[in-house]
Amino acid sequence: MVTFDDFIKLDIRVGTIIEAKFFDKAKKPAYQLKIDFGNEIGIKKSSAQITELYNIEDLIGKQVLAVVNFPTRQIANFMSEVLVLGTYSKDGVVLVTPDKKVCNGDKLG
Repeated sequence: MVTFDDFIKLDIRVGTIIEAKFFDKAKKPAYQLKIDFGNEIGIKKSSAQITELYNIEDLIGKQVLAVVNFPTRQIANFMSEVLVLGTYSKDGVVLVTPDKKVCNGDKLG
């Protein structure tokens, strides 16, 4: 079990995907994403295994939630800076998204 204090250590923010491309060096099918989190955080990169349910064209302009305060993680030749959040469904990963457009950088609270 985690405590509420553990949970609030996570900095979860909204960002808009501004670039997506297939990550051909990943062990499992994935995309390389560039996500705009607004002025405070800026543009960050992420590797996301979301190819089963999302095409690159569908991702551009989509707002997503991501943990922005994890350490950078190297995946093959790529440095992933944030963890994009999703749920594991029977058909693949479904991204966690706000149901209304909000400002990039808005914090989950």
